[in-house]
Amino acid sequence: MAQLFGLSAEQVARIRPLFPKERGAKRVDDRKVLSGIIPVIQKGLRWVDALAADGSHKTLCNRCRRW
Repeated sequence: MAQLFGLSAEQVARIRPLFPKERGAKRVDDRKVLSGIIPVIQKGLRWVDALAADGSHKTLCNRCRRW
């Protein structure tokens, strides 16, 4: 499962307090979105080049800006 996500469960637990609180509609899992944001930033990709398995490129971009 560590290969599926960019961060381990322990690492996500440490940074979870920094995530914004949920309000309104149910959000996509933060761990899944974060695993999509990390490769885009590391490799210098465009948001539209992100893997579809990690979520919508619009969601990844918006969440990265908000965090």
